Amino acid sequence: MKYSTNTQWLLLLAATELTFWLGESGQLGHARMAPVFAIFGVSFFKGLVVINDFIELRHAPKLWRNLLVGWLGFVISMILLAYWLGTR
Repeated sequence: MKYSTNTQWLLLLAATELTFWLGESGQLGHARMAPVFAIFGVSFFKGLVVINDFIELRHAPKLWRNLLVGWLGFVISMILLAYWLGTR
């Protein structure tokens, strides 16, 4: 389902507010991984919206879209690994 650009932008704003709220709620200071996974899950979703609709790779060759989604997943995974190793 294709949403208008304004709807997608509002969705990205709401997702940004959600990640801000999770970060400021104080849950991250207790070395819990659940809020961290939630933040980066929402960030991955936001990245997918940007890649598919704002960069307009939804109908591009799969190689380009997969490269960007793979890069996004790799970066998020490395940040999560660094955070997890830092809390050990």
